[in-house]
Amino acid sequence: MRQKIRPLVAEFIGVFMLVFIGGGAIIMGGYAEGAVPLGGIAAAHGLALAIAVTATMNISGGHINPAITIGLLSVGRIDGKKAGLYIVAQLLGAVVAALVLKGLFPSAAAHIKQYGALSVATDITLAGAVLIEAVLTFFLAFAVMGTAVDPAGPKVGGFGIGLTLWACILAGGPLTGAALNPARAFGPALVAGAWTAQLAYWVGPILGAVVAMQVYERLLLKKD
Repeated sequence: MRQKIRPLVAEFIGVFMLVFIGGGAIIMGGYAEGAVPLGGIAAAHGLALAIAVTATMNISGGHINPAITIGLLSVGRIDGKKAGLYIVAQLLGAVVAALVLKGLFPSAAAHIKQYGALSVATDITLAGAVLIEAVLTFFLAFAVMGTAVDPAGPKVGGFGIGLTLWACILAGGPLTGAALNPARAFGPALVAGAWTAQLAYWVGPILGAVVAMQVYERLLLKKD
């Protein structure tokens, strides 16, 4: 039983870390006298993901993202039952993190920032948001395959993955929030009751992860 629970607890904690630190940085942007710049928010998310993946890699594989789990399922790197349990643990981690943000952070700032909930820019269509999330998640999933899945890849823990998220938020944060992760979008949205463009935060990342991992697995991975 313990062996079955260990990876689920690891995924829960990893996503909790990402949502709590990332959402906390966003909330502090509304609380501090000087708003936290985009670079600071990107750094908070990137470093949190890097540490979370590195810490959980030898326990759960360090997915920390339902889109990554579904992408790995598409290439046969995880079975369906285990993938489903991972996704439940990831979503729970995101919801609990958003609830803790609501309970611990200054209420006015946390409410204004919707506990770290993401939104799409007014001049970006839903289709555009899906495409942006898909392209950015392609890069993230590609980094996962190249640094964590490929046995010939560099042994850099989760830091290549975290740096990719950092860069992607710098590129797409003002447009969609650059979730690249359905759980990251879902937890704060549920707690805040802010369901704007949730479809984009599920369809885009899942599509991008599946395409990236299929390309890497079928075309780039060296076969023995």
